[in-house]
Amino acid sequence: MTGTKMRPEMLRRIALAVALLVPLGLLYAFPLAEVGIAIVDVLFLATKVQRREWGWARQPWFVLALVWWAWLVLCSTPLPFPSFGAAGWAMGLVQALVILRLLVFTVALQTWLLVTPRAQKAAWLALALSCFWIGLESWQQYLTGTNIFGDHRWEDGSLTGPFWKPRAGALYMHLLFPAILPLVVAMLSRPGTIWRSAGAVLALLGVVTSVLIGQRMGVALTGLGVVVTALFIRQLRGIAVVIVAVAAMVIVATPVISPPTYAKLIDETSRNLSHFSLSPYGELYTRATVMGMQSLWHGWGYNGFRELCPAPRFSGGLPALGIVPTELSLGACNLHPHNYYIQAFVDAGLPGLILFSLMALSWMVVLGRKLFRTPDPMRVGLFVSALTFTWPFGSTDEFPALYMLGWMFFILGLGFALQPRPPRPAAP
Repeated sequence: MTGTKMRPEMLRRIALAVALLVPLGLLYAFPLAEVGIAIVDVLFLATKVQRREWGWARQPWFVLALVWWAWLVLCSTPLPFPSFGAAGWAMGLVQALVILRLLVFTVALQTWLLVTPRAQKAAWLALALSCFWIGLESWQQYLTGTNIFGDHRWEDGSLTGPFWKPRAGALYMHLLFPAILPLVVAMLSRPGTIWRSAGAVLALLGVVTSVLIGQRMGVALTGLGVVVTALFIRQLRGIAVVIVAVAAMVIVATPVISPPTYAKLIDETSRNLSHFSLSPYGELYTRATVMGMQSLWHGWGYNGFRELCPAPRFSGGLPALGIVPTELSLGACNLHPHNYYIQAFVDAGLPGLILFSLMALSWMVVLGRKLFRTPDPMRVGLFVSALTFTWPFGSTDEFPALYMLGWMFFILGLGFALQPRPPRPAAP
């Protein structure tokens, strides 16, 4: 093989090795993840430009993502026209510009790196090991009081797993289904009671772990994932009913087996829902909605909520809905609005919200293609994971903060790479 033919393949192997280190960086070393994503992007673009291959850039989901990103960049640009660009600010523009790296990383995984079964299996293994590690450390902290690093439960009662702060619940839930579904289905498909029982126990243990970690959205979206999984995979429907019943019994028993979990899941949730508009989340959502309505067509630029939220002009509440004015002392302002869709509305107005919603929907359409007809367990798990990331109801992190959304783009890249492709025409 000549050097010119070997070079693109060597670059691909280097980029694949770097990409498989990204999950490790997302766990413990964000600079490592950032450097890995940058290396993959540069090698991918260099290879495609050299070969003059542009089909990857014409995919509908990627085009739609670019349109959303371009609109967000425009809304974040400090233009000299008060009627349009008064919200733009320099740091927000820089932060909006670099979002492109995550879109390119996703398409690089899809069309260049994870195109072979061996590479796909390696990517799945990176996700599965990360999920196993979080679950193992959560159980260690639950049983012994500390994780391997000596960290205790968080002050609100939730388990932190292998982290020092409460990151475990949401991340474990997002990784759970792609990590265990292939294993569970493989065990259930093998002859013998022992294998089928082991598959059922693994599925049950995965869900119970999410409950014991004790973060509300993690538990709620785990339940959603169980339901969606049962819709796709017929042989898991009976087990899903048992899992939901046992998880409910575990929640009922938490006052005895894990009082901090009960305080977090039941007591705090009841207090927030009884007067939601006055809870910290209600205050955040109200304030953000008021901000979006005062700049309906272009929003306030990326991270405009963080920069401008304390301004008195945004404290008016929503009188039409009977929601009283917000107060900073009740938590009306924070680093972000804690919801991707509300953030999209605040950052880029109504057009930004529509484009962001269409982008998320396009991801789910691609991941769900022919999934009812051929419910491959890994594809179902990745679909459920993406669904829990893009689910519009509930509290989220900032979009697209790397420490959580980096996982989503890695999962999207693997999920897109696994999509069924039309058969190639026979050679003449």
